[in-house]
Amino acid sequence: MLREKIQETFSEAKERGWVMEPQAKDLLRVAGTDIPRFCFAKDVGEAIQFANEINYPVVAKVVSPEVIHKSDVSGVVVGVRDDRQLGEVFTELGKIKGFQGIIVEEACRGIELIVGMKMDKQFGPIILLGMGGTAVEIYKDVALRMAPLREQDAESMIKSLRARPLLEGYRGADGINAAELKRMLLAFSSLVMEVGKEVESVDLNPVICNASRCVVADARIMLAKR
Repeated sequence: MLREKIQETFSEAKERGWVMEPQAKDLLRVAGTDIPRFCFAKDVGEAIQFANEINYPVVAKVVSPEVIHKSDVSGVVVGVRDDRQLGEVFTELGKIKGFQGIIVEEACRGIELIVGMKMDKQFGPIILLGMGGTAVEIYKDVALRMAPLREQDAESMIKSLRARPLLEGYRGADGINAAELKRMLLAFSSLVMEVGKEVESVDLNPVICNASRCVVADARIMLAKR
């Protein structure tokens, strides 16, 4: 099942060289990671219908083969609160080059982490865990391990972050569900080993973790250059 999904996903993305978010999330779901409820809406009616099914507020994101980094083109709108605003957002995002539709997804709250993989010529796939979101390059709080990960590897990655007190619950705040984060890291590691050298890098950013879930809120997969 997973191998079939990988082949289907990479075949569609081969010419472009990278996997767009709807297809990346479908692959991650098959691989066993937790993702938000989402819909790839190609018209505003479909977007509004889905938003009412999962309830507002929602997140809206542009889907375009021309846009790898959505934040660079203001392609992400959070906290969309009603049908009228979602219609306006659809119109605005529709002006972005290569527009194919939008992702409408449930809004998730929690601590933002980044999980990623880069293919190293000498060591093979290297998996990264760190503090994520738009400030990932400022924090530079990351842990690296060679794939495949064992359970103790995933646990040591979490414990080695300088921001560990935030993850465990700081000054009365709820900590994250560490078991779910470990489960997600191990599922991701298994996917990384399955795709092998077909992939150059994977960025899951942010992965939103709270007391109950660790959810892959955005995903980008770059295929290996032939």
